Amino acid sequence: MKNTTVEFQARMYMFDLDNCAKEYWFKVGEGWDLCLASSEQKAELEKKYHPTVSEKGLPEMLLQLHTLVESKLLKTNPEILTSAHSEQMSAQPDFLVAFNRHRLR
Repeated sequence: MKNTTVEFQARMYMFDLDNCAKEYWFKVGEGWDLCLASSEQKAELEKKYHPTVSEKGLPEMLLQLHTLVESKLLKTNPEILTSAHSEQMSAQPDFLVAFNRHRLR
């Protein structure tokens, strides 16, 4: 049951990412960076980048969600997801945050 919930959340998160990318006219080569962040890190990312899409959850659920969303993004377009972002992931995350490193605020 829990895996079904995480899979459903991953599909909804992907839907939100696709809508946000269309709304902000992402170009063909643009994509999302994913980060597991604490509340403070999320606030810093939102100040630094625009747009951001975040999902709040329990740390163990967020790890599964991160893995599922990352694999779905890689299936969609393997060139646009870059995992070598400069933001440090939190050891005890509160949020999964997606941002585009090339779109600074």
